[in-house]
Amino acid sequence: MEHLNFSTNAQQWVNLVLLWVGFGTVVGLVVRSLVPGREPSGLVSTLLIGVTGSCVGPLVVTLLWRIENFNPIGPVGFVASLICAFFCLLFYRMVVLFMKRRYHHELDR
Repeated sequence: MEHLNFSTNAQQWVNLVLLWVGFGTVVGLVVRSLVPGREPSGLVSTLLIGVTGSCVGPLVVTLLWRIENFNPIGPVGFVASLICAFFCLLFYRMVVLFMKRRYHHELDR
């Protein structure tokens, strides 16, 4: 099989995406382990909640505090990611609860 050669730019993008997916997975798993209660979601939603938290949390920190040389995959970025993922998880649970109640209300009619 012929060896695939990607451009340096493409390799950097792939590495960046894999880094954020891995970081988001860790954030999602940590948040799910910290928030009590039965989780209505699976692995994909954990990944999405973690990636969303790990993207939005550091963005908020960057926009609010304008920290120089801020590394979103550092300690401050990790805490910001956890906080944002926590709120994403709570929002997700509220939506799931609302949808379940609405569904059961429709069945009772």
